[in-house]
Amino acid sequence: MLTPRRMKNPKADPHIEIKAIYAEVERRPLPRQCAMRTGCCHFRLAGHTPLLTRGEALYAAQGVRASGRKALKPHPDGACPLLGRDGRCTIYTHRPFGCRTHFCAEAGGMYPRKHVADLIQRLEALDEQLGGSGSRPLEAAVSAALAEK
Repeated sequence: MLTPRRMKNPKADPHIEIKAIYAEVERRPLPRQCAMRTGCCHFRLAGHTPLLTRGEALYAAQGVRASGRKALKPHPDGACPLLGRDGRCTIYTHRPFGCRTHFCAEAGGMYPRKHVADLIQRLEALDEQLGGSGSRPLEAAVSAALAEK
């Protein structure tokens, strides 16, 4: 069993661990056919919403602020509130783990858990260290993180 790598002081900057986890998932490419299809970003149609840990939500909120926004507005069609008017992700470099591991069936489906279990454990360990309460739906998690500062 793999043991998640622990941060020495996650409260100092949880973004460092999130970036490390996201960089690691990028080094584990599995065959994907995603070309910005955004079908998975239309949550109501896709039938699922990404769940974010506290660390992921804080990192996504940083991306939202960098895009010039202070809050999320629900998308009228039930799509991801992070989609811009051009239909593209406004926080692409800050997108959550679920988006990075392509839970979208059209792009190849979810990464098999065995390929990312250690990274999920790291996300969960960081969530615990940050006082999180487990994964939450994207909109609620990011909105709560935005409200903190």
